[in-house]
Amino acid sequence: MRRRLSHEQRVLLLALAAGLPAVVLALVLLWTGEHPPRVEWSLTLLVLGCWLGLSLLLRRRVAYPLQTLANLLAALREGDYSLRGRFESADDALDQVVLEVNELSATLHQQRLDAVEATALLRNVIDEIDIAVFAFDADDRLQLVNRAGEELLAQPADRLAGRPAAEVGLAETLDGPPQRTMQKSFPGGLGRWGLRRSAFRLDGRQHQLVVLTDLSHALREEERQAWRRLIRVLGHEINNSLAPIRSTAGTLRTLLTREPPVEGREEDLLHGLGLIEDRSHSLSRFIAAYARLARLPPPSLRPISVAERVRRVAGLETRLPVIVEAGPPLALEADPDQLDQLLINLVRNAVDAALETGGGVRTGWRRKRRLLELWVEDDGPGLAS
Repeated sequence: MRRRLSHEQRVLLLALAAGLPAVVLALVLLWTGEHPPRVEWSLTLLVLGCWLGLSLLLRRRVAYPLQTLANLLAALREGDYSLRGRFESADDALDQVVLEVNELSATLHQQRLDAVEATALLRNVIDEIDIAVFAFDADDRLQLVNRAGEELLAQPADRLAGRPAAEVGLAETLDGPPQRTMQKSFPGGLGRWGLRRSAFRLDGRQHQLVVLTDLSHALREEERQAWRRLIRVLGHEINNSLAPIRSTAGTLRTLLTREPPVEGREEDLLHGLGLIEDRSHSLSRFIAAYARLARLPPPSLRPISVAERVRRVAGLETRLPVIVEAGPPLALEADPDQLDQLLINLVRNAVDAALETGGGVRTGWRRKRRLLELWVEDDGPGLAS
């Protein structure tokens, strides 16, 4: 097998070849002349020594800078950016190469610092959020978990790292739809969880990122908000009914206690009692409507036209014309009776409010992305805060 010469060996051979003609010529002239043998041998050794020494020096001057550059590049490959090459002048071609390697080392060092700082920041952000985050490798082994995940599994990250998903109770999260709601019990929590799973690649291998969000807190907050809205509505309607009842009761008491009796007192008493009865009946009807709303039967879904239902409900109101602002032609699967009752209650409340101020009532529908929005707007005084 033919052996290939190294770069240093080729440089040495070229240097020897470059000086060979001069050396041969000098030796021929030396040995063909009339010189004492001692002089001939001394000069021969001097010529050969200078020839070989200068060739070796040339080899070293060529190989040493290349070895230095190789050491710098090896350090960069190993991630050591602290080494720098020494150069004397930027006009020298070799010094320019060393300068560029130094600049490359400084750039890679800064990029490494930026990456480390960004990774630390991302790690802190992941640890501070109250959403459990897990990362699994291609073998379904846990590789990353944040502080919320540690609390959910009731174990520190150093004990969870490298363990299979089935062993830590997360195998279910790696199967099925990537976005769903699940009911599951963990060592650190029980309730409904919003699951989101996505894939990413690290070092050329497939990994999976799993995010678990506790929906129980959000649902409880929504329930509290719903109760607050319900109490405001009930308070508004009850106050609207009790205010005339209280006023009328005070007027009737004044009529009954006035001496001498006012002429036509009986008619005023009957009128006041009728007003109290009417407002009490309205209040009772209102409370009963909310009771029926809490006991709604399961909906019977079938295709219905949105425009037809809105116009039909608007035409049922006789106290005040309800303006229908037409929207796009839409159809949906819904229970027509329950939808009618919902719209009737909204329109009736809007008309009641508009009659207090002499304003109007408008209703309509529109599409909002993949949702349908039915709206009823009035010029009334609004709900009491």
